[in-house]
Order: sequence, then structure tokens, then C-alpha cells
Amino acid sequence: MFPVFFFGLTILGALLHIWIGKTGVIETFCLYFLAVEVGLQSLYAFVGHYFISDRVAESIGWPAGNPFQKEIAFTNLAFGVLGILCIWFRAEFWMATAIGIAVFWLGAGVVHLQDIRQRHNFNPGNAGFILIADVVMPMVILGLVIVNSLR
Repeated sequence: MFPVFFFGLTILGALLHIWIGKTGVIETFCLYFLAVEVGLQSLYAFVGHYFISDRVAESIGWPAGNPFQKEIAFTNLAFGVLGILCIWFRAEFWMATAIGIAVFWLGAGVVHLQDIRQRHNFNPGNAGFILIADVVMPMVILGLVIVNSLR
């Protein structure tokens, strides 16, 4: 359910920023999708995969105790840091962050789909909102960053 929370936070934050700060729509949405969707959501995922990894594995329908959870935690930490840094660094940094997270999330989406097909794993952490977010969010973020770079 956390993808829905972060999506709502992203939209609400961007709209408030545009309304209060009279900022550009595309650039502001780029900033919020990168800082909140990529940055904060990835930091949240890091905490889960690192500190409560067995519970996260169970929600995905995967075996607990796998050291892979710690590895994926640090992948999330890296993207969390990149997303937060997008607040201060723009242009090519945004594009690199968007491409990197798109590869990661789309790859995770493929793994989730394979797990659904092969093991009929319909656990919420595998086939729920996270799967939709893994497929849709990279396209949204890449689209926004590309449109912003063309302006």
C-alpha cells in the first residue's frame, strides 16, 4: 500500500508547491516525482528490506532469511539518495536518476510477473500496487523528465 501513499504525497506536494510558489508545472512535477517517488519511497523501501527483511519477504511471498534482502536494501538506499539529491542537482542528473530507477523498477516488475506466472504468487507485495507502480511509475517519471528537458 505504500506506493499509493507516496503517489498521493507526490501529487499533493507538487500541487501545493505550484499553487503557493507559482512554479512551472512540468518542472515541479519532475522534482516531486524524483524527490518523493524515487527518493523518499526508496528510503522507505531500504528500511523495510534491511531492518524488517523477513516481514517484507513474507509480504512478497518469498522465503525469509535470504541475504538478497540486504542487497536490495542497498539498491533502494542508493536510489533514495539519488532521488533526494535531485532537489539540488538538475538537468542531466535528473535524467540519469530517471533512467536508473526505470531500469530497476521495470526489472523488478518483470521478476514479479515471472513469479506470478511460474509460482502463482499473488501476494500483495508481489502482485498488488507494487507491481503497478513498478511498471507505471518509470514511464511517468521518464516522460516528465524528457518533456522537461525539451523545454
